[in-house]
Amino acid sequence: MKIFSKQLISVIDQSKTQNQKGKIERNSKPDSTINKDTKHERKLSRSILSLIFILTATLLSAQDDLLKELTDEPVESETIATFKGSRVINLQSVETRPKGTLEFIFSHRFGRINEGAYTLWGLDDAYVRLGLEYGITDRLGAGIGRNSVDKSFDAYARYKLLAQHPGKMPVTVTALGTINYRSSPKKGEGIVPVTTRDRISFVGQLLIARKFTPGLSLQVNPLIVHRNTVNQQYENNDDVALGFAGRQKISRSIAFTAEYLIRLTSNENNPPAYERYNAIGFGIDIETGGHVFQLVFTNSLGLIERAVVAETNGNFWDGDIHFGFNITRTFQLSGKK
Repeated sequence: MKIFSKQLISVIDQSKTQNQKGKIERNSKPDSTINKDTKHERKLSRSILSLIFILTATLLSAQDDLLKELTDEPVESETIATFKGSRVINLQSVETRPKGTLEFIFSHRFGRINEGAYTLWGLDDAYVRLGLEYGITDRLGAGIGRNSVDKSFDAYARYKLLAQHPGKMPVTVTALGTINYRSSPKKGEGIVPVTTRDRISFVGQLLIARKFTPGLSLQVNPLIVHRNTVNQQYENNDDVALGFAGRQKISRSIAFTAEYLIRLTSNENNPPAYERYNAIGFGIDIETGGHVFQLVFTNSLGLIERAVVAETNGNFWDGDIHFGFNITRTFQLSGKK
């Protein structure tokens, strides 16, 4: 800028010198020469004024851009990866699959650890659930599954109502509805006749979670289970529960998870005919490329919400613990925009 100012002063001085010379020489030059000198002076003055105008406009524009950068607030995006998988341990998480993504879920539980060496601490027994979930949109997903524990089929849909957004929304909220069909026992094999309606149950739940730090996430989810047919002597058609879950990241690829489910409408236990307990679970998440591997310890053998809420018959603190794992693998079926 200083160099340009010196050059501009030099040009103006030269112009003044030329003007003075022109005035001296005008008396000795013809009229045509004087007109040419006058035209030259006008062109030079216009060039200088144009240059000053362009320079001033450029400096003002640069100043406006700098002020805009200093005053504009940074744009924050919504929080992602509150939980790495669609399951915490037994219960669902607030996560939805991105549009066009198919998630394969393989859940496995062994027998009870306190059964001892005879069953190799439960490893002789195996119960599995195979499931698929597809992201219809980034917020809407649907899934199906089959559970070997009681030969149950389940179908569900989830929708992310709200997404955690710094400065705007403190939590992520997802609604989820499930329908279950229990195919066991076979028709004609039960103690009493069982109809199709008797085999159906429903689950509705609201999942509310917050990612407090890059490593810590907490979730609470009220849920209600409705079973069309139950043993009225001990059980309820409608069971209400409140689930709590958390995830603490330990390293870049490993996290510790825990969940606890409180039954709010439970009946008193009457062993051995009727025993029900709150479901408890602890796990370790291991992220490896395109899938998440979860090692879990829980007193719930059921792999769907109906069984976890209303049919957990093992006491965690008495050693009725099932070791198992969940494997989640995602596949991108449609191109990302």
